[in-house]
Parts: sequence; structure tokens; C-alpha cells
Amino acid sequence: MIPTKVAATDFLEQQRIAVAGVSRTPGGSHGGNPVYTRLRERGYEVFAINPHAEEVEGDHAYPSLAAIPDGVDAVVIATAPNDADQVMQDCVDAGVTLVWLHRSIGGGSASATATALGRDNGITVINGGCPLMYGEVSDFGHRVMGTVLRLTGVVPKQV
Repeated sequence: MIPTKVAATDFLEQQRIAVAGVSRTPGGSHGGNPVYTRLRERGYEVFAINPHAEEVEGDHAYPSLAAIPDGVDAVVIATAPNDADQVMQDCVDAGVTLVWLHRSIGGGSASATATALGRDNGITVINGGCPLMYGEVSDFGHRVMGTVLRLTGVVPKQV
């Protein structure tokens, strides 16, 4: 087990990040859209995964992780929890070693089975919170939310 802050720092040091579950609705409040657009704005090479869209947030969308040319370094899963297991299996198959299961208020993408699948296959899995709560991609609102979610146990202290 490592502190979540350390895992978050490692995650955000990656440059090619896929976000699974980005909505077709531009600017949507769904967790995947703000993560996708903020990472893109901060200079990351991001890839939207949505099997039901050809384009999201003005960019090409990929139907699956396997469809992204040259793979990625890390994945944010911002899907419904019942879809998280399949995305995690895709991460295992692709050799991804860093995965973030997005969760703020409510269930988010948190999935005990996806977390176990990833960890059983050597993936560092952050099960809760949001990348936008950490480092240079954060903003005031996300930092406050992160503090509250850490205090209430929604964001784990260690992963």
C-alpha cells in the first residue's frame, strides 16, 4: 500500500492518459468530461473513450482502450460502476499500470471488483476521488472537495 497522494503524483506525471466514460454532451458535468477537458487544457495528451460516440468535447473519441494508437500510460475510469470491470479488464489486457476509478459525491465509478481485478494484475488503482484534486491540474473547488472527501473516507488514504 502506498499513500494516495504519492499514487496521484505518479499518475499525474504520465503524459498519455485515456478517460473512459466521457459524455457526448460537451461541457457535461459528468465526471469524465471535466477531467478530460482539464487534462487537455494542461497539456496532457488525452484520449476520450466512448463506444457510442465518434467525437466528444470536439475531439475524436475511441470505442475502446485497444483502439488508441500506441496505447496510453494511465486511465481514468469515469463510467458507471457496472462498466468499470470491463474497462479494468481492458487496462489489464493493454498493460496499463495506473488506473483511477473516479468518484466524488455518490458512487461514481467505484467498483470493488474492478479494484480487485486491477490490483491482482499489478495495477496501481486509486479507487475514489478525482485527479483534479491533486497537483497542477487542481483548482480551488476540487481541492476543497478533495479535503472533504478524504476526511469522510470517500478518498482512501492509501491505495
